[in-house]
Amino acid sequence: MTESRRPPGPFSFAAVTLSLAALSLVPAAEAQRGPAPPSARESAPIDLTGYWVSVVTEDWRHRMATPRKGDYESIPLNAAGRAAADAWDLEQDNAAGLQCKAFGVGGIMRQPGRLHITWESDDILRIDFDAGSQTRLLHFDPAASPPGSELTWQGYSVAEWERPPAGPDTPVRAPIGNSAGPVAAGGGGRGLRGGPPPPSSISEGGALKVVTTRFRSGYLRKNGVPYSEDASITEYFHRLPEHPNGDVWLHVVTIVEDPQYLSEPFYTSTHFKREPNGDKWNPTPCRTPPPPP
Repeated sequence: MTESRRPPGPFSFAAVTLSLAALSLVPAAEAQRGPAPPSARESAPIDLTGYWVSVVTEDWRHRMATPRKGDYESIPLNAAGRAAADAWDLEQDNAAGLQCKAFGVGGIMRQPGRLHITWESDDILRIDFDAGSQTRLLHFDPAASPPGSELTWQGYSVAEWERPPAGPDTPVRAPIGNSAGPVAAGGGGRGLRGGPPPPSSISEGGALKVVTTRFRSGYLRKNGVPYSEDASITEYFHRLPEHPNGDVWLHVVTIVEDPQYLSEPFYTSTHFKREPNGDKWNPTPCRTPPPPP
């Protein structure tokens, strides 16, 4: 005997109607949201990737060799900072396993050597240093949080692209760290030595701003000039316009603010020249040669 079937009740029709309505709204909602925003890699106004070698034409005695103990010329140390620098003991650092204190985020850019810049992912830029075999990761997602609570030598860096003015009538901000004009590539502040001056402003094409916190205390210079865990470090990376001879220069302004050891912000301006490949890449461990007697 065939079982008779009743037509679906009003509740069944309502459920089907609502389901169809919900499905019809999905494409509309997706259309309103639009495409996903471009990643940091896709939206980069300048290309920083590749191999770069430091060009040391200023602060030679502070960068190429270990300065004498107590030599903290040009660094705005307060009384606590001078006391810490005067108490520096290289042998004590080595015995305590603190060889990398001069290779932390506050001093690594001033170490002579090479950088290798690559994309770790679409929103993380990676910088490897052959000096001290250090690695920094620059995070473009401001919502990301540092993994764990442990402080590291390189800390946690948050990056963002800064773009050039929108039009010819937009005021141009003076380059940070040099109010008198663009800093020349490779030179001692204004291109006096070491490399050609750029043909236009260092902010042409945009810049990369990086703010780093959550790092271990370290040294601004190899001879124990200190920065503390309470410091904040801001950097501006500029890729300078290509020189007519084909050279490409990278210019990095670093600003260290430290309420514990500095009486005012400490600025440095560091230069690198692009290399064609990694043939000269030579990672070495953290090691500080002893200062002159």
